[in-house]
Formats: sequence, structure tokens, C-alpha cells
Amino acid sequence: MSTLYDVMRAGLPAQNALIDRFVTLLDICQRINSERNFDELLNLIAAEAAKLVEAERATIFLLDSKAGQIHARVALGTSDVLRFDARLGIAGAVIRNGKTVVVEDAYNSPLFYPDIDSRTGFRTRNMLCVPIRNNRGEITGVFQVLNKKEGTFLPDDSEFVEALASQAAVALENARQLMALEQKQAELLRENRHLRKEVEERFSFRNILGTSECIEEIRGLIDRVAGANVAVLITGENGTGKELAARAIHYGGSRNGQPFVAVNCAALPDSLVEAELFGIEKGVATGVERRVGRIESASGGTLFLDEIGDLSLDAQAKLLRVLEEREVDWVGGRKPVPVDIRLVAATNKDLERAIEDGKFRRDLYFRLNIVHLKMPALREMRGDILVLATRFLQKHATEGERHPRSFSDEAISALVSYDWPGNIRQLENEVRRALVLATGDAVELSDLSDPVREGGIVSVSPNSGSETGDKHGVWRKTLKDRVTLLEIQMIREALEETRGDRRKASRLLGLSHQGLINKVKRYGLR
Repeated sequence: MSTLYDVMRAGLPAQNALIDRFVTLLDICQRINSERNFDELLNLIAAEAAKLVEAERATIFLLDSKAGQIHARVALGTSDVLRFDARLGIAGAVIRNGKTVVVEDAYNSPLFYPDIDSRTGFRTRNMLCVPIRNNRGEITGVFQVLNKKEGTFLPDDSEFVEALASQAAVALENARQLMALEQKQAELLRENRHLRKEVEERFSFRNILGTSECIEEIRGLIDRVAGANVAVLITGENGTGKELAARAIHYGGSRNGQPFVAVNCAALPDSLVEAELFGIEKGVATGVERRVGRIESASGGTLFLDEIGDLSLDAQAKLLRVLEEREVDWVGGRKPVPVDIRLVAATNKDLERAIEDGKFRRDLYFRLNIVHLKMPALREMRGDILVLATRFLQKHATEGERHPRSFSDEAISALVSYDWPGNIRQLENEVRRALVLATGDAVELSDLSDPVREGGIVSVSPNSGSETGDKHGVWRKTLKDRVTLLEIQMIREALEETRGDRRKASRLLGLSHQGLINKVKRYGLR
């Protein structure tokens, strides 16, 4: 069976060359539409255009309308990048008029711009220039072929180059947009990697500050369990950093690239607990829309259930089934949905006491308490109070503005001796308050809130009246607290006396030089 191409070629012999050109043009169009690399596409179009009309060279000039210039991204036969005023030369005339221009004798044309030849070393004899338009009809460049190998450019040549320019404009626009999308995607990936690294560093176990033995143990335990896919139960008073520890576990393990979903169980009304945790299908009740539960949202990553001791017994039973079956049942759902989560739970309640009172399921407790992490109260690590306070001072200081850089002796005494019922969260808020009120280079006792001032020790001298039980509550502090305060004051006095010479100060205190450095670092002294 004859093809359309065969039928066409069976016509007049003079038409054969024309038909061959159209077939070649169709082939070129298919090739340029499949090429996605912008520079490769320019090379392909220029090379094929030169071949198509039997020219020595082809050049594609792209218009930079903001700069008022045109530049050659490709000049067949040269690696030079050509850039010049868009008003100059025959290319400039095509941009202004939007019409194809054929020049039979370039150097005798008043429009010709010979500077390009002088820069490239090429000798232009004749030229065919065609405008390139985008899909909105705007001129975006010029397509020109140079030096017809035999004779001059004919109307057929113009027709073919115009047809090729039309197809090239679409391909170039698509390639340009694709390149922009790829660049944007690469930029977003770089930004995402950077942000992920920042988050991982921010929530690393190393950012759980402190030098006391209990904090060192917590950091070591987090480091060991982060990579294990086991449940962790974190206990401790409010404000002790339970969520920070949970995030450190997540971002220190293999699930760090997956979701970390935190749920405050105490903030969920009883009527919404099941829908929020397990998900709910549309139409279960009037006006109810389909909603994915928090457990399913955390699939692949970590689910952090804060204040888990406030969950109802019914919700506890469903949560236990999720942990055992690794699937979740939606409210109103027809079939369970498989999930893959690591559970980290936290509470400030005594769960063993809650079990005895019938308020918490014993079997769920054993599923949660595979690894137990107890966050210490701030009063249990007084040696770290100044370290934390100094860190918060640096964290919340406004960059570029005058702000306190340290604490006075009296402020330190008050901070270290206060019991901090709100723990680290309360300490951070206290430092933020002091930053607002302080007027000098150091936070003074007067900059602290009344509870901290009144709950602190005014003096740590051995003769300060510790046996009298005065209003500052000295008699309530443990021996370890008093020793900590005494160490801080003696180190500061020794450093002041020696004008900061740590070697001399260590001799005055009867310590080794390294021993003094360790204490200065531990107490955050400047």
C-alpha cells in the first residue's frame, strides 16, 4: 500500500526536493520537541537549520528586553557569546519590524552590523533573518542563517526557516520553562536539605544543655535509643523539656526524614479524641467531613503523645490495639488502615499510681514503658541553672541592640537558689523578662521577678544566717545547693582578684588549672 509520501513523490520531479524538505522539517520538529535541555536544543535547531537551507552557519539570537540587548546563545562554528544593542544590525531591524529580512550582499546593506564579523572572524556574504515569536505573539529573538553555499536565499528558504522558527519558539519556551522549574526544584531541594539539617541540629540531643550528671545520663540514653525502633516513655514535671527530648529521639534516628507529629492529649476534648487520633469518615454525623487521624499522619515517622495520662480508658484501649496490630480503625471506617509509627509518650503524672486508681491501663503502660526517660526538675540540677540562664540570655538578646551579657552576683544567687516550680520553661521566661527590664550590661537582682528575688539567697557567706531560717528560706536549701552557691561566689571573687588570670585563680582556690576551667564552663561564668 502506497504511503502519502510515495504518492507525493510520484508527482512532478521538480517537487521532489520540496517534498524532501517538508519531510526533513517534520523530522526536525519531532526531534526538537523531544529535546528538553535548553542548550542542546539551541545547538540542534541551529545545526538543522543550516543543513536545511544549505547554509554555512546558523545563529539564534535571544532578546533580553530588560537590558535592551540581544545575545547569541549558539553561533554555529564558534564558541563566542555575542551580545549587542537590540537596535543594531539586521537582527535589530527584524525585532523592530517583526518581518523576515533577506540580504543578498551584507556589506552593501545599510542595516548590516559588521562589528560581529570582526569579533568572530567570520565573513558574511548573504543572510536570511526570521523573527522568533512566543505563543503570545511577542518577539523573543531572531533566527538567522548565513552564507548560502550556492547562490542566494530563495522564498522557499524563507518559508522553511519561518516554519522551523515557529516550531523552535514553542520548543524553546517549553525548554526554558522546564529549565526554570528544574532550577526551582533544585533550589527547593537545597533549601529543604538546609532546613532539615538546621532542624536536626536544633533538636539534637547535644542541645539538651547542662553538665550535671543527670543531664549527661539523659543525653547518653537518648543517643543510644534514638536509632532503635522502640517505644519511649518520658516522665517529668511540666517545663522540664519532655518534648525537646522526644524530638531529639526522632531527629537522631532513622525516621528523621519522616513526620514528627505531636499531640497534646490533655488539650483534646473527650468528644474529639477518637476522631483526632484515629481519623473519621465523612457523614458519620451531620456536617462531618473526612479527616485523617494524627496516628496515620505520623506513619513512617514518630508520634509524640504528650500528657498521655489524660487519655480516656476507651482511647487507651484503641491506642493499645494500634500498637499491637499496627493498623488504625477510623471512626465510621469499613476496614483498618495499616500504619508504621514509632511512639514516644510523655506525662507529668504517676502512671503506676493511675493504674492502681483504675485510670490507666496496665497493659498499655507496659507497651509504652520499654525505655523510660525521666527528665529532672531544675531544682535537682542547680549547677546547670546559670548555664541555661546564660544560654537564654544569648538566645533572646536582640541582635544589634544593647543588652545585658551576664548576671550580677546577687542575680546569680537568686537564680541558683530559687526552686523553679515551672522548671526550664519558667527560667526562660524569667530571663526574657529580665532582658526587657535590665538597663545595664548585667542583669541585676532588681531586674528579676518578686518570687525569684524573695525565694533566693541574698548572700552565700557561711555567716549569712543560715541557721536562723530567715524570710529568704536559706534553711530550706540542701547542703549541695549551698556548696554550689559558695563555689560560684568563690570562683568569681578569685577571678576578679586575679583580673581573669585562671592559672593564678586556680592556685588561690587550690584547684588544678583544668579543674577551674571545668567549673567555669559548668557554671557558665564569664
